[in-house]
Amino acid sequence: MKTALILNGPNLNLLGTREPAVYGSHTLADVENLCAQACATHGFVLDFRQSNHEGELVDWLHEAGRLQVAGNLAGVILNAGAYTHTSVALHDAIKGTGITLIELHISNVFAREAFRHHSYISPAAKAVMCGFGVSGYALAIAGLAGMQAGD
Repeated sequence: MKTALILNGPNLNLLGTREPAVYGSHTLADVENLCAQACATHGFVLDFRQSNHEGELVDWLHEAGRLQVAGNLAGVILNAGAYTHTSVALHDAIKGTGITLIELHISNVFAREAFRHHSYISPAAKAVMCGFGVSGYALAIAGLAGMQAGD
């Protein structure tokens, strides 16, 4: 079975308490459980991680590249949080590894502050998902399954 690697960036550890009107009341543990169910449905092994540190996210993307080359990775779902709008390093790591990656946002970033309308991740991503709340994670996992099946 291939792995679906779900990476969460800065402040996502605060889900459930940080701006619930924007991000909802689900915790990161709730999101992990939702992802585990979606991965089981689609025959993936779940690897779910969160870091507030850009370099650690870059290292994990490099690791994902090695897993993909070995044939063990279905793809990465990345909620880079604020790094979406600032990180050339994450963009370069995605491009450099050639991984299959879906960019994910819980909120609709285009309905928020203007600085959130630009993404350094999108040009390197295979797909972008935003505005579906935490259920977007399950939708993104289904999207990875479709990519694996050639849909």
